[in-house]
Amino acid sequence: MDITEVILFQHHQQRRMFAALDELDRGDATGLAAVWAQLARFLEVHATAEERYFYPEVLKVGHGAGGAHSAADETEDAIGDHNDIRDAIARAGEHETGSEDWWQAVIEARLANSDHMAEEEREDLADFRQHASLQLRHDVAVRFLVFEAQHADGVQPHDLNPGEYVATGGASSSEE
Repeated sequence: MDITEVILFQHHQQRRMFAALDELDRGDATGLAAVWAQLARFLEVHATAEERYFYPEVLKVGHGAGGAHSAADETEDAIGDHNDIRDAIARAGEHETGSEDWWQAVIEARLANSDHMAEEEREDLADFRQHASLQLRHDVAVRFLVFEAQHADGVQPHDLNPGEYVATGGASSSEE
């Protein structure tokens, strides 16, 4: 098991779930709400697991890759991206499912998530593949997946201060 493969697989699942929203009848508020609730929960649990298990290790062993100057730069950007995704998800929750305002917030979440995944795949995952041992990649994957299984019903969304996160090595987010 390898955390970089787990994250890549989950990125595919996220893309698939956004695509499912595209396929639903825009008048089916019940169906849209069900798929969106599952996707929003998945995005938050995934982001929280990354913040607790993946990014602290990136900060320890990473050097920067794919255009990022350092592991700190790529991590700070990723945490900011997570906040942007959370904020868009919260905005969607302020509107009636299926309304134009709701769709606008969903699109904002999708764009923020797509940008984040592309950067993460190009920078953070590449950096970790290059600098983390196979054992560390395995150990992080196991902790990550256990956390997600334990929190299948979701976690409370919480923005983090990206600079503080990096300055503390992600330590404050690794506590449950």
